[in-house]
Amino acid sequence: TTIDPNLFDLSTGHVFHAEILKYQIPFNENENNSNEFITNSDLLLIGFHHAAFDRASRSIFFNDLCFAYNTNAISIEDDDESLQYIDYSIHERLIDMSTSREFWCLQLEEYNLESRLLLPVDRHRSSNDHRSSSVSVTQICFDNETSQSFLDYASIHHVTPFQLGLSILYAFLFKLSHGENDLCISCLNANRYRNELQNLIGMFVSTLPYRIQLNSHWSFDELVEYVREKCLSVLEHSHYPLQHILANLHVNQSRISFLETVYDFITISPQSDGLSLDGGSFKQMSFEQSFEVAKFDFSLTFVYNPLLENNRLSFRLTCSHDLFDESTVRNVGRRLEYCFQQLFSSNENTNMIDTYFTSISNINLILPEETEELEDAIFCRQSHIINEGMFN
Repeated sequence: TTIDPNLFDLSTGHVFHAEILKYQIPFNENENNSNEFITNSDLLLIGFHHAAFDRASRSIFFNDLCFAYNTNAISIEDDDESLQYIDYSIHERLIDMSTSREFWCLQLEEYNLESRLLLPVDRHRSSNDHRSSSVSVTQICFDNETSQSFLDYASIHHVTPFQLGLSILYAFLFKLSHGENDLCISCLNANRYRNELQNLIGMFVSTLPYRIQLNSHWSFDELVEYVREKCLSVLEHSHYPLQHILANLHVNQSRISFLETVYDFITISPQSDGLSLDGGSFKQMSFEQSFEVAKFDFSLTFVYNPLLENNRLSFRLTCSHDLFDESTVRNVGRRLEYCFQQLFSSNENTNMIDTYFTSISNINLILPEETEELEDAIFCRQSHIINEGMFN
């Protein structure tokens, strides 16, 4: 794939590109073929520069596009009174950040910024090592019953799927790191913290540190409640830029460990599968990527897609191949899946965790087949040992 470097130009404000990819029909099959019309096999390709467009902007853009076409709008006049992204950018520079600055300093107080999680890596990388883009990936899908159990829990406990998924990750990292209870990772935050920002197209999303100091005696319910309160407190100060947080720490960014462990939860909009433009129907197409880039050492993304008949909830674990082999990532993914099943599966063969009473320390990361292997192990007396001695 060849990428045209001239598609976007931030210096001139060129951040949008659209074109129609025509399906080539042999001339002798359709002599009247004309490039003036879009056929069923053609593709409408729309692209934005990431500096001007985030994930939430997608539905806003397509809703506006459909409205313009379906109401026969020749042009959309600018409303001088309406709020624009540039207005927000100017407003952000004028906000009094002193309270948020104090909040983030307290959040990371006495945290060892250079301490890395004790993950089961196959290799280590020093801060001076060149970072490659090689990636190790695994993806796990949950059946509809388990997915619904997850959503029901979120509804009953008044938490968002994002908060519940984050709670699972904290419990998993606590067990995977052999009891590390001071955990700090990065999360992607929509950062549309005011109603006026909900329908604006722009790049609002921010990456922020989420630190918790959990108690190993907490039940999962208690952990979820703690994470919920943490997320709500972060939301109040999500407008404080990450670069300001890092500047206040006075530490080399390349040595800050929480930037290498990232979490996100994506909910696919029911309206995102297709759109109608002036009577013409368009269906979303997915492009198969020939390669994937590892942006972080360890990245977990949950995806909930209500449009699917099965496997509506899944997660994708993307890790840097500089640190993890494919087999290791698959193994970690299976342990996370088993952790998830202990909390939400109704399978009789799964040892369920009582989320109200049972400590998160009792979550088991040893896979069932590994447990069976341990139970079936036979210890034999070696034939070459004559006298084993006696115990007094």
